[in-house]
Amino acid sequence: MMSAISAGAQQARGHRWAIVLHGGAGVIERSSMTPEREAEYRAGLKRAIEAGAAVLDKGGSSMDAIEAAIRILEDDPNFNAGKGAVFAADGTNQLDAAIMDGATLRAGAVADVTRTRHPISLARAVMEKSPHVLLVGPGADEFSKYAGLEQVDPSYFFTERRWESLVKQLDKEHLPVPPRPQGAPPAPKQPLAEVEAPEVHKYGTVGVVALDRAGDIAAGTSTGGTQAKRWGRVGDSPLIGAGTYASNQSCAVSATGTGEYFIRLTVARTVCALVQYKGMKLQAAADEVIHHDLEALHGDGGVIAITPDGQMAWSFNTPGMFRAKLAEGGKLEMGIYGDEP
Repeated sequence: MMSAISAGAQQARGHRWAIVLHGGAGVIERSSMTPEREAEYRAGLKRAIEAGAAVLDKGGSSMDAIEAAIRILEDDPNFNAGKGAVFAADGTNQLDAAIMDGATLRAGAVADVTRTRHPISLARAVMEKSPHVLLVGPGADEFSKYAGLEQVDPSYFFTERRWESLVKQLDKEHLPVPPRPQGAPPAPKQPLAEVEAPEVHKYGTVGVVALDRAGDIAAGTSTGGTQAKRWGRVGDSPLIGAGTYASNQSCAVSATGTGEYFIRLTVARTVCALVQYKGMKLQAAADEVIHHDLEALHGDGGVIAITPDGQMAWSFNTPGMFRAKLAEGGKLEMGIYGDEP
């Protein structure tokens, strides 16, 4: 059990590691979730946070922990990132990601990636192997090859459940349904028995914030964007300060929600500014932005956050948010629905 990991083991500086994770927010209610699907989500959250925690417990950096955890979620078809990404209206998977190092304020991000298996690793490569912060589209995938990251055919990201959900939404909105993607497996003879409503992953994103034993924090976010998006739309996830932000002077934040509102409010940076300049406790700062600023604009979503002194928080105004947190020597806390702690 992860709760037993090296309880009390610390380096001379005395920092205990901690990690918080989210798997997206939306209309996530018990009535719309089968027990089997709920178990899959909880298992996926557990695998990801344990991967990140294992890195931290071995003395690894917050950046390494975030990349390790998000790569797990990018490979999990239940989450809207990587292999589980939703489809844009043109029938493609368009992937975004960002990562930021709180110790140095260095950051990297990518948008509209279609051929890189792990967009979070590409975001980190942009930060470490280029002079830039944000790369988009074919150029980002071209840089990915230059950086030596794993490339896949776009059909790798195809999942039947997401495809049928796209078709259902396009039919509802009276929009044309694109051809089945080239390279996708043959269509099943019968539609899937369970296709989640688009609202479950309306704000689908995965994100991690972490604190390592050196006292450094970081944040990372990865997403397939919004289902049936058009015209190359990009949300808040890869935008530093909107969906992702980290500074050792304040906090680290990863957001999930209606990207357009999070961009307008620079949600991630605003949470950190309240901590840094107004001296607010982390939970209060997160609640102020989500339940006051965001709701005032009728925006939906949530955030996870962490500070260098080990405060952990999450706040959301949707019916649910996939989430988990763990601190060194503590017990794993996990939730999906709004009525869970």
